[in-house]
Amino acid sequence: MTGVIEQATVGRRGGVRALWAGNPWAVVQRGLIAARSSSWVVVLSGFFEPVFYLASMGIGLGALIGTVQTSGGAEVSYAAFIAPALLAVSAMNGAIYDSTWNVFFKLNYGKLYEGMLATSLGPLDVALGEILYALLRGLVYAAGFMVIMQIWGLNLAWTAILALPAVLLIAFGFASLGMAVTSYMKTFQHMDWINFVLLPMFLFSATLYPITVYPEWVQGIVMAFPLWHGVELIRGFTTGVLSPDMGWHILYYVVMIAVGLVFTTKRMRALFLD
Repeated sequence: MTGVIEQATVGRRGGVRALWAGNPWAVVQRGLIAARSSSWVVVLSGFFEPVFYLASMGIGLGALIGTVQTSGGAEVSYAAFIAPALLAVSAMNGAIYDSTWNVFFKLNYGKLYEGMLATSLGPLDVALGEILYALLRGLVYAAGFMVIMQIWGLNLAWTAILALPAVLLIAFGFASLGMAVTSYMKTFQHMDWINFVLLPMFLFSATLYPITVYPEWVQGIVMAFPLWHGVELIRGFTTGVLSPDMGWHILYYVVMIAVGLVFTTKRMRALFLD
């Protein structure tokens, strides 16, 4: 009997089974059960925020601006220009807040991950489970916002339906990287750096005006932002102006996801299993 226990312990400490038990949905299920007791007003606020931005700036300010030229050369209304950008921002914010503040509390105060990793779950199960839960929430927001865009006539091509999987890709990228960064934070004061990074990305990632208004050296900096790649990807789908560059935007997020998952898994293993 002792030999069996020792063998299981060795298997838990090393190898693939120490990282992955193949059951991230257990973490997702736990999140859905916990969400039942949450305030739905807080949940719904994440949906209405981009809608209010679109109504005030896209329709109100758009009446003064008129049309705007996208990076693909298409002339679209100002509302149709910023709507896909707001969709990308919504995906970013939803993923970041779910994978940072919620994860920070569970990691440092709720001690939930310590309990999860005491079971058969591995660090990769926990990381993927938390990220998948954030993606489910982001998908609900994105689908609702896409309906609003359709009602207001801001989806200019049938390819707009592809914006939904693009939103999931964007959310996946930010969630995985956000969780990786959060695993190194120790105090609530460290979390202030998240808004310090998110706000410039929201303002300067060609969300409210074309990137061509910047000098070329500033454009290079903006193109390094992950949000810019998401905005351009979704804007291409909603306007129907597709280009080979969209493949680079997708690759950017694939790399972002891989880096985030690797760092999150290693960090959680170092915190709880080593």
